[in-house]
Formats: sequence, structure tokens, C-alpha cells
Amino acid sequence: MTMTDTMPDPQPQPEPGLAGFGATALLAGAIALGAVVGLLSPELGRRLSAGTDPTLLLLVALLFFEVRLRAVVAGFANLRFMAIAWGANFLIVPVIGFGIASLFLSGQPLLFAGLLIYFISPCTDWFLGFTRMAKGDTALGAALIPINMVSQLLLYPVWLWLFARHTGVADLAAIPDVLLQWFLIPFVAAQALHFALSRLLPEGAFARISDWVGFAIPLVTAVLIVQIFAGNIGTVADNLAAFAVILVAIFLFFVATFLMGEGLARMFRLPYPQQALLAMTTAARNAPLMLAVTAVAIPDQPLILAAIVIGMLVEFPHLTALKQLLLARVRRKGALA
Repeated sequence: MTMTDTMPDPQPQPEPGLAGFGATALLAGAIALGAVVGLLSPELGRRLSAGTDPTLLLLVALLFFEVRLRAVVAGFANLRFMAIAWGANFLIVPVIGFGIASLFLSGQPLLFAGLLIYFISPCTDWFLGFTRMAKGDTALGAALIPINMVSQLLLYPVWLWLFARHTGVADLAAIPDVLLQWFLIPFVAAQALHFALSRLLPEGAFARISDWVGFAIPLVTAVLIVQIFAGNIGTVADNLAAFAVILVAIFLFFVATFLMGEGLARMFRLPYPQQALLAMTTAARNAPLMLAVTAVAIPDQPLILAAIVIGMLVEFPHLTALKQLLLARVRRKGALA
């Protein structure tokens, strides 16, 4: 047993109220609402689409407020696992994602870029709730959140340069400034606010604020999706056949990352709580943050954003099924013990 198996969870996570098929229904409803608004009233759709900046800023603020930097301390208790998870998420998974995106969408640069961006960014929020439900190591998982967040923001232009510069969809030279102004500075501001409120407010009041932030993130994400589809439904509708291909590519990506995680868990003889955590962190993707980053870094490209949203639709049912698979493993081992 490792130290992290006995440590208290530094960031308690209730089972997500909008997880699994509930979140999928919310996102599908947002797509449908945006599409209906855009088709019935193109002018209203354009107005909604033009107002995405405030929604983006709110989403970024909520995501960054949730990050607990102090949780990184727990990671020092198991640097071995942290290195395995970081290498899987930021070295192996991007190569898998590039291979699958190239196989299916090499001739469609916008959709290729969107799918690649979805693939390369590990989740920094709801994966921990699924890890808890699968009886995984949430103390160690909480330490991954800030590391994953900072790593993917810093590596975002690197991955685009390595894997997508041939598409010509982004001004790579401008992306570092965009990340600094829209994300790294807000990250520092949100963390400063988090620190101040945690010190000034009673523990119960601050906990209620944290719960509200966690509940608000999928709702704000849904609002952003409505705005994206309301203003761009015509462009999206012209490429419906390609989205079916994207669904197949995402399914194969989830299979490949699961097999990768299984192989790493066996190679390094990880205990079950860490196996479950590795499975969840390499399966869940950070679509809300990538929607925000990409909408700012690569503006006026709705197909890229739509590809990211399609990934979100598949992800929640996949995480729910993965949770059940892992729990079945636990029950089977218990029966054999």
C-alpha cells in the first residue's frame, strides 16, 4: 500500500450530479437548442454567437477557481505514479491522438485540428468524480489536476506546431500571447481569489461557493455550445457526414487509451486504486477548457469547435461504462479472494 492510499482526500468530490448520461443530455440539448435558434432566426443566432467572449471569460474563471494548487503536495508522496500519468497524458496520448486523427481526417484540416485538440488535453475536473465512483485514488488524482491544467496550457502551442502546423488553421506565433492574456493571467487571478475567499469566509460558506462553481461549469459550457451552434449551424450542417467519422475516431481513441493504460498498469504493477485513476485521467478530456482556448486562439473556425463538442457527447457515456468495467473488476477480485 502506498502513502496516497491512506491519505485523506484533499479535495472532496461528490458524485457528479451532471455526470454520465445526464451531462450528455445537457450537451445534446445545448446543440439542439443552438441549431434550432440558428435555423429559425439567423439574426438572433449571429447575435448569440457574437456574445461568446463574456461566456468564455466566465467559463475560464470557473475552471481556474476550481484548481487546488495545494493538492500538488499529495503528488510528492508518489512521484513514480505522477511521472507515469504525466508521460501517458502528454507523451503517449498525443501520439495516439495524432495517429487516429490522421487516419480519419487528414483531408479535412479544420476537423482534424479540432479532433486533435480534443485528444491531447487531459481532464482537470470531472475525471476525479468518476475516479471516486470507481474506487480509485482521489487523493493522488487531486494532485494531477493543477499539473494537467498548467501542462496542457503550456504545451498547447507546442502540440499544434508538432502535429497541426501543416493544416495552416492557426497563427502559431500569436498563440503564446493569447494564452498569456486569456488564460495564464486569469489563472493567477482566479487562484488569488480562491486563496483569499478560503481565508476570509467560514469553511461552510466557502464550501458552498466551491459546490456552486462545480455545478455551474457544465451549465456555462452548455451556454457556450448554444452560442457556437446558433451562429454557425449552416457551416456545421454542411459537414454532418464528417461528424459520423469523428464518432468512430473518438471510439477508437478511447479503446486505444484504455489498452495503453492497462499495459502501463501491468508494466509498473500499479495497485487497483492507481489503475482506476490512470484509466480515468487518460480517458477523460478537458473539452470545456479547450473550447475556451481554441475559440480565442483560433477564432472564427466553428468546425474546430464543433469537433471538440462531439467528443464531449461520447465522453460521458464512455466514462460511465469505464466506471462500471472497473467496478466489475473489483467485485470479481473480491469474489476470488
